[in-house]
Amino acid sequence: MRKLKLTGSIASALVLMSVVSSPAVSQDLSDGADNFYRSQEVAMQKVAFDNQYKMQVVGNLFTPEDFDETKQYPAIIVGHPMGAVKEQSANLYAQKMAEMGYVTLSFDLSFWGESAGEPRNAVAPDIYVEDFSAAVDFLGTQGFVDRERIGVIGICGSGGFSIAAAKIDSRLKAIATVSMYDMGGATRNALNNSQTLEQRKAVIADAVEQRYVEYEGGEMEYTGGTVHELTGDTHPIQREFYDFYRTPRGEYTPESSSPELTTHPTLSSNVKFMNFYPLNDIQTISPRPMMFITGDQAHSIEFSQDAYARAAEPKELVLVPGAGHVDLYDRVELIPWDKLETFFETNL
Repeated sequence: MRKLKLTGSIASALVLMSVVSSPAVSQDLSDGADNFYRSQEVAMQKVAFDNQYKMQVVGNLFTPEDFDETKQYPAIIVGHPMGAVKEQSANLYAQKMAEMGYVTLSFDLSFWGESAGEPRNAVAPDIYVEDFSAAVDFLGTQGFVDRERIGVIGICGSGGFSIAAAKIDSRLKAIATVSMYDMGGATRNALNNSQTLEQRKAVIADAVEQRYVEYEGGEMEYTGGTVHELTGDTHPIQREFYDFYRTPRGEYTPESSSPELTTHPTLSSNVKFMNFYPLNDIQTISPRPMMFITGDQAHSIEFSQDAYARAAEPKELVLVPGAGHVDLYDRVELIPWDKLETFFETNL
């Protein structure tokens, strides 16, 4: 198994813990957890398109019941959590929105899942953001999509990526985030600004030293992600992620990866998030509407609250009672589908 480097603070989105292989345990399927939902009302087609860097992005295109390709439909792009793939949360949201009458597209970010990019699991926020615009390119050139009615749902880290895309891509007409993570802020400062400047510098020092190792042909190292074994000392946030990523509830390993590497970015590239500021100038998205959905018990709530405070009208902050961060990945009885339906019906 490739080495996993311990760096930083557990308060990051990708809490930094060691990896120990262990079988998946029983998952918590309360509140209708259904990550691998398969709708009987929509059709799915695998699609691929290039981003501006000529890297192939692979996605799933969902079309609503009684789809007529001679008509034009509003469309919604759905981005998966950071470190995940489209089969984790994004497909669920895409199918549910397709059931409401939208053409929807879930896709793998570059370097993850079925999309192109080497080394695998590399962090490249600029390219991630470009992938969202490339998805607009693809949808907006389909005859059955109304290119003036394209929206986006960004889950977890993709919430930040979709906001960054919308700042420079006015074709995204309505922007919704769910359990949004500002990966830049989380990597620089950790949750609740708990990472010191000295700790940040130590993380950078480890990453740049690893660049020498890889340049000279040494072994790749990985960081962050979700633990592979629970112990009595496992942090509650890691337990939350473990229940999704390391049990049958949401565990998924794409062909391009291996179980011990899923969710773990490369150590030498992860510091690129420190130069990523998706919430800066967020007010320039106005007058296009934004909606930020977060659980009122989510460890990540600070990012949605910060984004909402900075954004200009029209904007809405939706707090889901009793919900944590990962709950909104797949717990269909907690996810506020009615809010999403009204938001896009009104704004697309």
